[in-house]
Amino acid sequence: MNMLLTPLTAGTLSLPNRLVMAPMTRSRAKGGLVTDLTAEYYAQRAGAGLIITEGTQPCVIGQGYIDTPGLHTPEQATAWRVVTDAVHARGGRIFVQLMHSGRIGHPSLYPDGSLPLAPSAIPSGEQLYTPDGLLDHPEPREMTLADIARSVEDFVASARLAREAGFDGVELHGASGYLIHQFLAGNTNRRTDVYGGPIENRIRFAVEVARAIGDAIGPERTGIRLSPGSTLNGTRESDTETLYPALIRALVPVGLAYVHISEFGTRDVTKLIRAEWPGTLILNPHPAGEEPATAADGVDALRDDVADAISLGQLWLANPDLPARIAAGGPFTAADPTSFYGGDHRGYTDYPTLAER
Repeated sequence: MNMLLTPLTAGTLSLPNRLVMAPMTRSRAKGGLVTDLTAEYYAQRAGAGLIITEGTQPCVIGQGYIDTPGLHTPEQATAWRVVTDAVHARGGRIFVQLMHSGRIGHPSLYPDGSLPLAPSAIPSGEQLYTPDGLLDHPEPREMTLADIARSVEDFVASARLAREAGFDGVELHGASGYLIHQFLAGNTNRRTDVYGGPIENRIRFAVEVARAIGDAIGPERTGIRLSPGSTLNGTRESDTETLYPALIRALVPVGLAYVHISEFGTRDVTKLIRAEWPGTLILNPHPAGEEPATAADGVDALRDDVADAISLGQLWLANPDLPARIAAGGPFTAADPTSFYGGDHRGYTDYPTLAER
């Protein structure tokens, strides 16, 4: 397992190991604000080569779930500063994941009760969980060209706030059926303008956002997460094996710090991306399906040279000292799924380290 513990350079960051904490929604940000408990949670895991935060909305209309954090007001940036200071005090590095949910939203989340925005007016068929029960996602409003330009501006403004809040960089959430992915996938993007139709048009929004953020805060402080073939949130792709190599080729000149791939049961597409991407590739490995990735999966990917670093989710959630546990060969604590979303410190900051067992 020692391959996971070797150093790596990504962008301008020197990572002490190749273990990345994957972004995981925890739904503990009341009113869109992170808390001192959030700071403790991330600081406990500062031994990661890189922490990537939970998905964080870059604008009001970008919110897709209750109690998720935002980063589009000075108050939110001030709250996040407590988190980044806590992580840096323990020697860690932390990127914020900027996540615009697109059609995976609901009027109940927005002060003006507006419809969520999406590339096309196609409902997800999914539901929003609320304390009052499940609500159907409505048919979203198709984005105008002005909406698209405003969305790019929102991402850039949020990325600038991220730097003010002390983040080392930002990761764009281009995966899992959210807004950027909705532009990529044919079943969620039925546009007939320059943002729809052929692959070169469907990748345009992702590339524009990546380039704009890179211009604003530096491409070496910008990453992107992709999930080729993912069917989450009702997304369907018919051209995965040509779509993603084309996207990667378009991103190469931007000079991003890394590309972060969340596998969806196919290593073949990962290999295609690896062949096109000359920079750092972070992999959340799922070569055999949707079971949580293990440290052994990560070692296999590094050994096969399909990745430079490995992101893990549930292992980090339940094992705040994960590098020490890997070095010791375990044992590993199992995560409690009943406390994944919402709640207090239980299942959040109370997982013990090896020394505390």
